[in-house]
Amino acid sequence: MTEALPERLDRFMGRANAAYYANHDPFGDFTTAPEISQMFGELIGAWAAVAWALMGRPDRIILAEAGPGRGSLMADARRVTARVAPDFHAAAQVHFIETSPRLRTEQAKRVPDAAWHDDLSNLPDGPLILIGNEFLDALPIRQFRVQDGQWAERHVAGSDFVEISCPPQSGLPVDEADEQGYLERNEPAEDFVTSLARRLAAHGGVGLLIDYGSAQNPGDSLQAIRSRRMAPALEQAGEADLTALVDFGAVARAAQRGGASIQGPVTQGAFLNALGLMPRAVKLAAGRPETEAAAVLGAARRLAEPAAMGRLFKAIAVTPHGFPPLPGLAA
Repeated sequence: MTEALPERLDRFMGRANAAYYANHDPFGDFTTAPEISQMFGELIGAWAAVAWALMGRPDRIILAEAGPGRGSLMADARRVTARVAPDFHAAAQVHFIETSPRLRTEQAKRVPDAAWHDDLSNLPDGPLILIGNEFLDALPIRQFRVQDGQWAERHVAGSDFVEISCPPQSGLPVDEADEQGYLERNEPAEDFVTSLARRLAAHGGVGLLIDYGSAQNPGDSLQAIRSRRMAPALEQAGEADLTALVDFGAVARAAQRGGASIQGPVTQGAFLNALGLMPRAVKLAAGRPETEAAAVLGAARRLAEPAAMGRLFKAIAVTPHGFPPLPGLAA
């Protein structure tokens, strides 16, 4: 029997995650910020309303979310904008970038007036506010390793990594490799951000991207999560969510290649605290039974404290050149 040829890591990861999201409820395996607390989506909704005002309050705005999960973030955002920013609420047309039929069904339960698209290029023309929370981290990565000046690329054979030599003139930056010689590249994430930047430069708007990551190449950061625990990344492809740290330096460069500017990145804790997370938590907890109030305040701490999600997760905005400062993104 002929053995299968080694598969490049990004192709393996793309295939595995496509199978995973088509056949599993990912929220049985992990919890994202909008599922931790309604406050996350509420603050993002208020932020989007301010961004719309800074854009000059256009009569029609595409309010899009990439990788919207169950739709909880957008549902919470829309609830708060209906109350505190009715003009923005009326101007915003909700669009989701989502390829999973299973997740589209969940999203429709929470945001029934949304329109769905397979990718960014399918969104209607016009000014745009795009939100991407934990979207970039699940896009397929490539991994390289340099030893004695020679680069090799990681491939997958069965449940093991194999390294295949790169051409001598690969052009990979040796100085960006980590101490073990690893270099990660998330080409789909960079392409997405560059396309977003071009769209914003041409039609106006902003993009807010929140994800877990680092300011530079993270090295070898591939991980798998199954049943809320870490799992072997290469075993049982399609049965776990595969992700990698986002390189926010690469995100910034991709935005600049597309003709846009960036604001941030800042830590998620700094971003949410600047938007008023703790005062909102105190108000939401007021008058509730002790256990419920403690849960509200505990959720806020989980979102913002450095030892929880507050430091590892970061927020960055992509904007046209000269866009006014956005709330929460001052360095």
